[in-house]
Parts: sequence; structure tokens; C-alpha cells
Amino acid sequence: MSSLAVQKVPSAAGATGADRSRPPLRGRIALVPTVTLLLGALYCLLPVAWVVIASTKSGRELFSTFTFLPGTGFADNLQDLSAYRDGVYWTWMGNSALYAGLGALLSTCVSAFSGYALATYRFRGRETIFNVLLAGVLMPPIILAVPQYLLLAKADLTDSYWSVLLPQILSPYGVYLSRIYAAAAVPGDVVEAGRMDGASEWRIFTRIALPMMVPGLVTVFLFQFVAVWNNFLLPYIMLSDDEKFPITLGLFTLLEQGANTPALYTLVITGAFLAVLPLVALFLIIQRFWSLDLLSGAVKS
Repeated sequence: MSSLAVQKVPSAAGATGADRSRPPLRGRIALVPTVTLLLGALYCLLPVAWVVIASTKSGRELFSTFTFLPGTGFADNLQDLSAYRDGVYWTWMGNSALYAGLGALLSTCVSAFSGYALATYRFRGRETIFNVLLAGVLMPPIILAVPQYLLLAKADLTDSYWSVLLPQILSPYGVYLSRIYAAAAVPGDVVEAGRMDGASEWRIFTRIALPMMVPGLVTVFLFQFVAVWNNFLLPYIMLSDDEKFPITLGLFTLLEQGANTPALYTLVITGAFLAVLPLVALFLIIQRFWSLDLLSGAVKS
């Protein structure tokens, strides 16, 4: 009896060790979201990697070498792109910076005013206005493109910088996000305290509410900048002078010419790679500012 008991003990210990070597079922299930996110990141980054590598290839290497094998023609591609039509590519980049920078700044200001007013003040029709803004968020931009063109044509503003800037100033999503953030970040007691101290509504907004809304407004600015930078349909409808084209429309026309001149394909790819860099730089700068602002807010609180 004792020998049998002694023989069963090692087998039980071995079974326990085997069970410990296997990952628990809950841990294996937890890996599913991680694997899904990695696959999604790979799906999104693979085209970016292709553009980065393809921009280093010459016209001959682009069609004759392995897809993800770097080339030796990036410097020549950059020189040819800068020389194309006396540097019209950099004019397109400057136009995109103007449209996206100024448009995003004006849109952020309008969103800040509107969101704060909808979150703070009580007036008749407030919820109706907010519901209309929600409908604007769900409405595809293509539906508004033709009416916007007809309105600006009546004002004789088509084929001008204003024809691209003005429709971008009011962003329903920016107003919606600002309203939600102002309602959560600006306490009503603080606003009332400012009024009791004799501060004007403008002073309360600029000195009290606006600093509290900065993280949300940074998000609005980033979203609107990216949206205007990547916008293609509105400039395509509004503009006819290629000197006013943004980078998206300029690269499109360059790609159309590449159907008859394959040598332009390398310029299009190099131009697309350079067009992504400002967005990456802006995101990194704003992310740093975003983190510091949230940290300083936590310290002050």
C-alpha cells in the first residue's frame, strides 16, 4: 500500500507541471485582440512601406526589382520632382499647407465658440441645433460639394483660394466634439463664479473655459488638418488653375499624365511619400503637446 502511494505522487506532480507549462485558456483568448490589432497595423502600414521603398527606385528599378527591395534613385527622383515644371510640386505643397493650416485653425476657432455656447448657455432651440449638427456629421461630403460650388459660383469665388477655404471652416464633427468636451471639462460652478466676480462672458471664455478646452481643441485641429490636407473632391470641383491645386489634386493630374509618360510614375510615388511627412511630423508634435497639456492639467488639479 505504501509503495503504491509513493508511486502515485510523482505522476501527480508531473501532471501539475504539464498543466503549468500550458498557457491558461483566458490568456490564449486575450491574445486574440492583440493578434487582430497587429494584423490591422500590418494591413495599414504595408502600403506606406511600399511607398517609402518605391520612392527610392528609379524608373527602371521600379518595374524590374523585387517590390520591397530598396533602390538607388531617391536623390534623382527628388531632383526631377523639384525640376518638374519649375517646381510646381512645391507650389502644390504650399497650397496644401495654406488650405489645411488656415482652414483647420479657423475651423477650430468656430468649433470652440459654438461648442462652448451649446454646452454652457440654455436657450430655446439648442437641442434642435445640436441635432442638426449631428445630421451634418452623418452626411457624406460629396452631397454638399455641388451645392457649395453653386453658392460660391453665385458669389464669383470659384477657382480661388477662398473656394477651398470657406467650406472647410464649419466642421459639424468639430462643433460636436467641442460641445461634448466643453460640457465635461468646463464646470458650471467655475463659470458662475466668474460671473459673480464681475467678469464678462468673453473674459470667462478666453481666460477660464478656453484653457480647459485645449486638449479637445487640439484634437479638433488635428482631425480637421488631416481632413483638409487629404481632401480631393472639393478642390477638384472648385479649382481649374493648377497653380492653386493642393497636393492631392496635383498628384492626381501628374498620375494622369503618367499614363502616357511612364517616367512620371516615380515622381508621383516620390511626391506621395513627401506629402505624408508633414502629417507625420504634425502628429508627433501635437502628440507631445497633448501629453504635456494633459499632464499639466492633472498636476494643477
